[in-house]
Amino acid sequence: MEASVRSLAALIPTDFTIGVATAAFQIEGATTEDGRGASVWDVFSATPGNIVDGHSPEVACDHYHRMPEDVALIRELGAASYRFSLSWPRIQPDGMGAPNQAGLDFYDRLIDELLAAGISPMVTLFHWDTPQALQDKGGWMNRDTAYRLASFASIAAEAYGDRVARWVTINEPATVSTNGYALGLHAPGETLRLGALPSVHNQLLGHGLSVQALRGLGAVGEIGLSNVYSPMVPASDTILDKLSAALLDTFQNRLLADPVLLGKYPDLIQLMGRFSDFSPSAEDMALISQPLDFYGLNYYLPTRIEAGVGESAVPAGMAEALGDDLSDSIPGAPFHLTDWPGVPITAYGWPIVPEYLRVALTELAERYPDMPPVIITEGGASFDDQPAMSPNGDGAVVADIRRIDYLEKHLRVALAATAAGGPAEAIDLRGYYVWSLMDNFEWSAGYNQPFGLVHVDFKTLKRTPKQSYYWLKDVLAARSESGAPRDDALALVDPTDSQ
Repeated sequence: MEASVRSLAALIPTDFTIGVATAAFQIEGATTEDGRGASVWDVFSATPGNIVDGHSPEVACDHYHRMPEDVALIRELGAASYRFSLSWPRIQPDGMGAPNQAGLDFYDRLIDELLAAGISPMVTLFHWDTPQALQDKGGWMNRDTAYRLASFASIAAEAYGDRVARWVTINEPATVSTNGYALGLHAPGETLRLGALPSVHNQLLGHGLSVQALRGLGAVGEIGLSNVYSPMVPASDTILDKLSAALLDTFQNRLLADPVLLGKYPDLIQLMGRFSDFSPSAEDMALISQPLDFYGLNYYLPTRIEAGVGESAVPAGMAEALGDDLSDSIPGAPFHLTDWPGVPITAYGWPIVPEYLRVALTELAERYPDMPPVIITEGGASFDDQPAMSPNGDGAVVADIRRIDYLEKHLRVALAATAAGGPAEAIDLRGYYVWSLMDNFEWSAGYNQPFGLVHVDFKTLKRTPKQSYYWLKDVLAARSESGAPRDDALALVDPTDSQ
C-alpha cells in the first residue's frame, strides 16, 4: 500500500488541486432555523414515496451546527480545497429581495474557518436547492429564475468575493432538467419529458448572467460551472444501439456542454427548435458562452445503451438502489440503460469502469478545441461499508477498500490521459474533488447511498473517518513531502485577513 501511495503521489502535478466536495442541502440540516426558507427539495422530500425509506433531510449531517468539526476533518485530511454550496433559501429565503443576515453569517464563518486552516474555498452558487417561492412561479421553466440566480450571485460576490478562490455557478444542470423536470425522479417532480427543454436554457442563461455578476462586482476567484459527463456506449454494433447511444449523448452530454463551449446547441436540438417555441437569441448564446476560467467535469460512470423499451428504464442494480417506485420504464422511450456484463458495481448499481474517464476526457478534447482548463469537480462511489472494531481493539474502522481502489484508478487514468502523449493531452487538467467528504442525504436515495470519506452515524451524528480517508491523507502527505504546493489558488487570499 505504501509503495502505491508514493507512486500515485509522484504522478500528481505540482499545480494540481486535490479537494473534497459537499452540497448544502445534503449535509446542513437545520432546514427551518435562522430564517431559512423552503426549497423544492424540502417540499419534494416531505411527499410520501419520493424518498427511499421515507428518509428526511431535516437533520442530515447537522453540518449547520457542527461546521468547525467538519472543517477540522478536512484540515486533518490535508486536502487543499473544499467545494461546498451556498444554500440559496438560507441566504435568500424566497429567492428574491434582501438577504437573510443569519444565512450570510453562517457562510462567513465557514469561509473564515477554511482560510484559517489553509483550505481554499470553492463555492457553488446553485446546487439544486431552488427556493420553493420561485418554483411556485415556474422554477427553471420560468426565464425569470435565471435573473433571480444572477441577483443571488451578486449577493454572494459582495459578501465573499474577496475570499473565494473558485466559483461554480451551477452544478449539473442536466440532472436538474432530466431528473427534476423531465422524469420526475428529483425535485420538483415534474414529468414534462421533452417539454422540459426550457429548463436547460434557463439554467444556462442563469449561469451566464451569474458569471457577469461575479465579474462585474470584482470577485477575485476563478469562475466556471460543473457539468456531468457520461460516455454513451452502445450495447452492440447494431445501428439501432449506436443511434440510441448517440441520441442520449446529445441530450445528456452535448445539450449542456455545446452552448457553453461552442456557443450553440447541438444540431438535433436546433432542428427540434424549429417545431417548437425554443429559439434562443444570439444575445442569450453570447451570455452562455462567455469565456470561463475553468470547466468543471463531474464524472462517475459510463452508460451502456440498448435500443427498445426494457423491463425497466435502468439496470436492476440501479432500480434496487432507487426503490421500486422510481424504476418504471420511461413511457415511449426508444432505448434503455442496460447492465455491463462482468463489471463490478457500486451500491448505487453504477458500473465501475475507470478507463471510461479517459474516454470522457478524450471526447471533450476532440469536441471542444478551445476548452478552458478542466477541474474534475466531482468523482467518487457509494459503498455500504460499516464501522467495525479494529483487530487490536483500539477503535472503530471502516474498511472501504473498494473506494480506495475506485479513487486510485480514476486518478491514475485521468492523470495518464492528460499527460504529454496521452489521448487527452490537450486538456489542461487542474484538479480532482472527491465526492464526498462525508456520507450524506443522497437525494431520492435518502441515507442509503454512502459516498463519504467519513462515515456518519445518522442516529448519533458521530463522524468516523474511513480507511479511504486515511489513504488519501497518506497520498497528500507523500505529495507534500515531495515539495508539491497544496494549491496555487490559495495565493488569491491571505488567511490572516479573515481573522
